[in-house]
Amino acid sequence: MHAREEFHKAAAAHSAARFAALPLMVLLACAGGDEVPSANADRTVVADPSSLSGPRPPAGHAWVIFGADTVLAEVAATADERAEGLMYRDEVPDGTGMLFVFPDVAVRGFWMANTYVPLDLAFMDPSFNVVDIVQMQPLVTETYDSRAPFMYGLEVRQGWLAEHGIAVGQSAEVVFGVQGR
Repeated sequence: MHAREEFHKAAAAHSAARFAALPLMVLLACAGGDEVPSANADRTVVADPSSLSGPRPPAGHAWVIFGADTVLAEVAATADERAEGLMYRDEVPDGTGMLFVFPDVAVRGFWMANTYVPLDLAFMDPSFNVVDIVQMQPLVTETYDSRAPFMYGLEVRQGWLAEHGIAVGQSAEVVFGVQGR
């Protein structure tokens, strides 16, 4: 996967840039401003991703990064994309999946109609913290509801989250690809 390899090549540069901003954050905090930059500031969605330098995922995709583990996820941001999800697929290769992006935070349910592959679903809040994980079986038409409100849902091959030690309470970083799919 070329896009995943590009990410890992840039990871060291990204970490260095994050630590380079630390003196500025300390200076701003000491200047008496009411707002201190958040430690999660790099997790926010960038309105104009074309302003970012360095490698990014392809259009319509995102990197969902849990420490050393990265998922190259298709992004389902519209109602039609979310409704189709991973339906009609015969496989979901390791390290790939789908990131569902909702316009608000709410408790919702997912179903597996016309989905032939067993999946894990990590529900994430607006800061990309995992708030719940469910394992979903193929072709089930009852909903799998989240136990907590969420804004993002990451579907991957069933077992992938556990194999990589990803659990409720962990956080991801998400890098969205270029616009204009």
